[in-house]
Amino acid sequence: MTVQETLEAPLLRFEQALSELVQSEVLFIRLIHQDLVTAGGKRIRPRLVFLASRALGGAPFELELALAVELLHSATLLHDDLIDEAETRRGKEAAFRKYGNAVSVLSGDFLLSRLLHVIAKTGRMELVERFAQVAKTLSEGEVLQFQVAALEDYSLENYERIITAKTAVLMALATEGPALLREEPLEVRQALYRFGLLYGQAFQMRDDYLDLMGTPEVLGKPVGGDVREGKATLITLLLMERFPEVREVLRRKGREPGDLERLRDLARKSGVAREVEAHIRQRAQQAAEALAFLPDSPYKEALKALALKEAERLA
Repeated sequence: MTVQETLEAPLLRFEQALSELVQSEVLFIRLIHQDLVTAGGKRIRPRLVFLASRALGGAPFELELALAVELLHSATLLHDDLIDEAETRRGKEAAFRKYGNAVSVLSGDFLLSRLLHVIAKTGRMELVERFAQVAKTLSEGEVLQFQVAALEDYSLENYERIITAKTAVLMALATEGPALLREEPLEVRQALYRFGLLYGQAFQMRDDYLDLMGTPEVLGKPVGGDVREGKATLITLLLMERFPEVREVLRRKGREPGDLERLRDLARKSGVAREVEAHIRQRAQQAAEALAFLPDSPYKEALKALALKEAERLA
């Protein structure tokens, strides 16, 4: 049986449990959760939980951990779309545009309440503390991103802080969590944490790259969202070092005709696009190498393959 086949049953249980968790007597909450939570998506974070658990031989409460990680992720999506004034999410109209700001925010809070319910079932206070730390870091990362854009405090250091805080720490919790639940030695926990952190960074770097260099048809959303919000990502930071005009494009949030295509053209012709691709490959390779401490298994290889896939992901 392949790794994918062995994951079918736990992922099915996950979908069923998630659907039950987000049930509500309030119609708007049900509709939002049908759009966002039960409509699927890549389910990368639950997959990370199940793969890491099996790489260790199986962890207690792996389903609850997978649910909690996805609930936290989904809650942040609801809040982020509102803050970013996003038009779409997963190819559909963003929740706040359909139901209003208050409903979207409070539905995100509803998801957080379900998260607390789930992790309480584990009886592990250390896990509760880890989720609290990650939720704090996620909030700080989003605020830092807006602070950097508002103050034009663009730097590679700030970019690394942002992608680590807003994405990588939750990935790291997904992979470290099973080791915590199994009470594995510190070295095992650190290896899985480092893998999740590096993989999460590579994942966000790829998302940021595609936001400028991808296509709306493949991504399921308009490109150039970061530029329109004045947010500098790795590709625009490297362009800024060589072309002063890029700072002006970010300052005016790409409002002039041809701004986005100009950035795309500069990235291709200057070699910056290839340079960013190389950065992503390096980070993904570092993630794969972080698992060297774990015993060999198909699940360990599946985790490595998931990270290395970032070198070529198109959506």
